[in-house]
This record gives sequence, structure tokens and C-alpha cells, in this order.
Amino acid sequence: MAEKQSILGRIAQLTRANINALIDRAEDPEKMLDQLVRDYRASIAEARDAVAQTIGNLRLAEKDHDADVAEAKDWGNKALAASRKADELRAGGDAAGADKWDSLAKIALTKQIAAENEAKQAEPMIASQQQVVDQLKTGLQQMETKLGELQTKRDQLVARQKNAEAQVKVQGAIRSINIMDPTSELSRYEDQVRRVEAQAAGQMEIAGASLEAQFAELESSDQQLEAEARLAALKAGGNTALPGASAPAQITDGDVDAAFEALKAESAQDAEDAQDAAETDDDASSY
Repeated sequence: MAEKQSILGRIAQLTRANINALIDRAEDPEKMLDQLVRDYRASIAEARDAVAQTIGNLRLAEKDHDADVAEAKDWGNKALAASRKADELRAGGDAAGADKWDSLAKIALTKQIAAENEAKQAEPMIASQQQVVDQLKTGLQQMETKLGELQTKRDQLVARQKNAEAQVKVQGAIRSINIMDPTSELSRYEDQVRRVEAQAAGQMEIAGASLEAQFAELESSDQQLEAEARLAALKAGGNTALPGASAPAQITDGDVDAAFEALKAESAQDAEDAQDAAETDDDASSY
């Protein structure tokens, strides 16, 4: 009985265990919970064996009690039969036979009393064992319920831990490729690309300016050639009396205005001389 009570005490202690407190104290909750699940399963197996053994003892005690009750009833019936037989013999005048059957009835009644006493003595023990069995069954059910709760909490905790670890990895990966971070490799690479792009743009700008200058030089050259061609045409058309004339001297842009001013003054003087000559002719004709 004491052994069964100790088993019951262990079951009650396990069912009262605070799983949250155990988790808080654990350095590795997943390993702790796995071990706790194994301990619970082992305790449940032990409790099942204890309950089965206690139930077996209870059933044996109940059978013994039933046997004592049946035996007491049987001896009672025998005592009754012996007493009736004694009464019949005594009524028939056989006193000696009647006393013999009365003695047998007394022996049967003694056996009945002994069987009834054994049955009465077994009843408190049977009631106590029945109470222990009920308590063990209740404790076993509580342990199984606690085991289910423990497994659920274990799965939740493991899932939360893995989720947290995944979030830490993701955040670390995000920080490692943060393009806004000037110290990151991607930002430095972007800066290098921008420098190369700026250099290429500068080279394109220089190339464009050089091309425009070449086109401008080509246009100026074309204008110079056209001017020389027109000058040659002027000379060919209006100065045929000077076949041996040498090529005109090159003049600069600064001498163009002065040359044209001199040519204009020369033309004005020729016009004035022509007018004076015309007036002189008029005076001579008047005489």
C-alpha cells in the first residue's frame, strides 16, 4: 500500500510541474523539452504498470471477498440443513441423532462466522485499493494530458525559435546588402560605376567638341576656297590686260577694312577728277 502511495505521490508531483518555469530555466529549451517528454513517457509507462498491478491486486481481493461471502452463505445453508435434520430426528424420538446434527450445524455456523469475518476484514482494504486505483487512473490521465500540453508547447517553442533564428539571418542579410550604407560593398561598387560613367560622359563631351571644331574648320576652309574661286573669276573677267600680274598678297582680317577704305577713297577721287574734266570741256565749248 505504501508503495502505491509513493507512486501516486510521484505522479501528482509530475502533474503539478510548471512547464513554463522549466522552460525559463533551460539553457537549451528544445533539448530540455525533449528530455522532459522522454521522462514523462517513462513515468507514464511506470504509472501504467503500477495502476495495472494495483488493479490486479484489487481484483484478486474482490474475488477473495466474493469467495468468502459465498463460503459464508454456503456454511449458513449447511448449518440450516443440519439444524432441520436435527429437528426431524428429535421429533422422531432420536435424541442422539438430533444432537449429532445439531453439532454439525454448530460447526457449519462457526465456519460461516469465520468466512463472514474474513469478508468483513477484506472490505476496508478493497475500498482503500479501489480509492488508490481511482487516484492512479486520475493521475495517469493528468500525466497524459500534461504530456500532450508539453508536446504542444515543445512544438510551439521550437517553431518560435526557428522563426526567430530565420528572422535574425534575414535581418543580417538585409544589413549586409543595404545600399544606403556607404560602407557596404554595393555602395562602393556603385560609386565606382558612377565614376566610370562620369569619365565616359567627359570623354564623349570632349569628342563632341573636337568634332564640332573639325566641322567648323571644314566650313571655314570651304568659304576660303569659294572666295578664292570668286576672286579668280573676277580677275579673269575684268583684268584680262594684266596677264602677268602676280597673285595678290595675303591680307588679314584686320587689314580688310583699311583696304576697302583706301579703295573707296580712290574711287571718290576718280569720280571728282572726271567731274572736273567734264566742266572744263563745257567751258571750252562755250567760247
